[in-house]
Amino acid sequence: MNLSEQIAKQFREVYFGGNWTAVNLKESLANVTWQQATTKVHSFNTIAALVYHTTYYVSAVLKVLEGKPLEAKDAYSFNHLPILTPEDWEKLLSETWTDAEHFACLVELLPESTLWENFSDQKYGSYYRNIQGIIEHTHYHLGQIILIKKMLLLADEN
Repeated sequence: MNLSEQIAKQFREVYFGGNWTAVNLKESLANVTWQQATTKVHSFNTIAALVYHTTYYVSAVLKVLEGKPLEAKDAYSFNHLPILTPEDWEKLLSETWTDAEHFACLVELLPESTLWENFSDQKYGSYYRNIQGIIEHTHYHLGQIILIKKMLLLADEN
């Protein structure tokens, strides 16, 4: 397995399972209702906002992997459409899984030499740095999602 394939594997694992932390986004969100996903806990972001936020960056890097320009802006990374129905929530999740798999497929195909090239612009560092950053970013927010989900479940019990 070359480095690009290994990185794609790590990305898939945080989204779909098989990593050594034994937690992934898809299984963690499988039984989250749209109401839970949109419930505010303390001053934290909602689960839906965190899912959108992680997907926003995956989608932005995905466009670059497809040969398009980088057009993401941090200011927009939490600006998701309202989740008002189960269908809205399912649509967000479906887009998340589709973008994630497409992203992993394109990373797998990258020649290893491309990993060390500048990503979009020199100021963003290498492809490797950005792709690995996406994985780290997803793990970080997955931890937040798990904690918020536990808080919501505890609140439901009381």
